[in-house]
Amino acid sequence: MISFKQLHYGEEPLLLGNVWNVESAKAYEKLGYKALATSSMAVALSLGYEDGEQMTFEEYFYIIKRIKASVSIPLSVDLESGYGFENDTVVSNIIKLTEAGVSGINIEDAKVIDGTRRLTDRNTLYEKLNDIFIQLGEYRDRVFINIRTDPFLLNLENALEETLARIPLFEKLNADGIFVPGITSEHDIRTVTASTSLPVNVMGMRDLPDFDHLKELGVKRITSGAFMYAHIYREMEKAGRAITDEKNFSKLFI
Repeated sequence: MISFKQLHYGEEPLLLGNVWNVESAKAYEKLGYKALATSSMAVALSLGYEDGEQMTFEEYFYIIKRIKASVSIPLSVDLESGYGFENDTVVSNIIKLTEAGVSGINIEDAKVIDGTRRLTDRNTLYEKLNDIFIQLGEYRDRVFINIRTDPFLLNLENALEETLARIPLFEKLNADGIFVPGITSEHDIRTVTASTSLPVNVMGMRDLPDFDHLKELGVKRITSGAFMYAHIYREMEKAGRAITDEKNFSKLFI
């Protein structure tokens, strides 16, 4: 069986289905997707929370375990900045996920503080992640760690330069992959992928090039974040409005 890590080095970019519950996971598996990833935002919204670690890890972990038990393909988990103020807590969370059968995690270089997402200082981030990786011990080799870097997501003026400055730190940490959400320019994508041997993950955006172009640009992993979740509930609103306007349920059976 091909490992989750090996899926990142195939000829075609790895397209992951972003999920928030058992039914969404089953739907993607039925469609033939090779792997899944939770969207922490989608899970949080489905539970009535805002994004940014507002739900507890225990609530999140319950959903993760139910998803993992329902599918046979690899599952990666969006761990945001770790769901813990102390490194020991983050390590404990990652070990729990690994023991539950999770194949990978995303961990971010930004954190939501008082409702605002802020980029973590490079040196502070390196020291934090290095300590976490060391504490993981043998578990480190059992989980694919994709480090998410947010300069583009935060619309920083020097987003490309800041991203390129952070990549060597991620390589020094022996990360397994790099996630650059918000990047859409072909020039920027090519520059990032050319700067590292690690597989680069991009997120579905309105202006993102199509998959064939992303392959040519060197992208190895593609995800959609919470956009599928949002799309489905927009469609639900349309159907609900049609029911009240037309005074029948025909919309549900089209």
